[in-house]
Amino acid sequence: MEKAECCESQELHEELLKLVSDTLPEEEHLLDLAELFKVFGDSTRIRILFVLFEAEVCVCDLAAALNMTQSAISHQLGILKRNKLVKSRREGKSVFYSLADEHVRTIIGQGMEHILE
Repeated sequence: MEKAECCESQELHEELLKLVSDTLPEEEHLLDLAELFKVFGDSTRIRILFVLFEAEVCVCDLAAALNMTQSAISHQLGILKRNKLVKSRREGKSVFYSLADEHVRTIIGQGMEHILE
């Protein structure tokens, strides 16, 4: 693992420190953001989101598309729903899931652009 280089002398840059302290979000918001990004740290959840990019899908179809059990899909959908990344609606005996909003597509899209550079 490559080690980051450090400064050779201890010199504080007061203007930069003021800018940082004036613009750094509240700790609570930083923690919430870190939690959100943890949700994207699971490849199954990413695969679910990619399916939902294309269409609103019921749990049965998601399970078939990803070759997983409905129980496993349901568990991951619960995490995505709690983090406001997907929404659901019931139609008869089926529950259909879709992306919560376009922000989800943007986050994943920018991540893909980054790794493909």
